[in-house]
Amino acid sequence: MTAASRTVRIGSSHGLHARPAKLFAQAAKESGIAVTVAKDSGKPVNAASILGVIALGVDHGDYVTLTADGENADAVLDTLTELLTTDHDEESAG
Repeated sequence: MTAASRTVRIGSSHGLHARPAKLFAQAAKESGIAVTVAKDSGKPVNAASILGVIALGVDHGDYVTLTADGENADAVLDTLTELLTTDHDEESAG
């Protein structure tokens, strides 16, 4: 098994609130491998848990560390990184 981790800066202008958190958690769940997310040096939570992700209280510009463990861990992190660095609040305004 391959484990990979990555530190990502949050792009959504309102942070990881309901909509971006849902998109992120859904993508983590669909990846089929174990993915965790931690804010700064805090305790990692299951990235597939919407409530866990929202409970981190991640704001725009905050850094989170993603860790994936399993097959295609790097590809999964690529996808999740893209979700986190995109400003989903900007998209919905358009």
